[in-house]
Amino acid sequence: MDTKLKAPRYCLQCDDGAILEHGVRDITLTVHGVKYTVPGISGWHCPKCGECEFDPGEGKRHSAELDQMIRDRQAREIRAIRKKLGLKQSEAGALFGGGVSAFSEYERGKTQAHKSTLLLFRLLDTHPELMRELTL
Repeated sequence: MDTKLKAPRYCLQCDDGAILEHGVRDITLTVHGVKYTVPGISGWHCPKCGECEFDPGEGKRHSAELDQMIRDRQAREIRAIRKKLGLKQSEAGALFGGGVSAFSEYERGKTQAHKSTLLLFRLLDTHPELMRELTL
């Protein structure tokens, strides 16, 4: 059935009568100051605020792709900081916890590092001189 013949859907987010448009669009979100774009999301899109009522299955796909993008970015960040600090993966695992293979999994985006590990790495990226405090 043609979507033009269906009754209009209104944006519940805008609450001002904005009519949703059905189609496939990229959705961009900002998470912790970083923009991520999930391409080709099918659903009912609001032309005013950008909200979307996902078509069946699209919400799961959107969530999974966004989660993977965030893990991949964190993986690159952790790897770069670890290398800057001159640590091998096994040394980082022993020093920060998680075991021998933890940093391998973090850096491949297979597992997300604990928030405390990520925050400590970001602190050490800015203040590498603090490494000596951890190794005493």
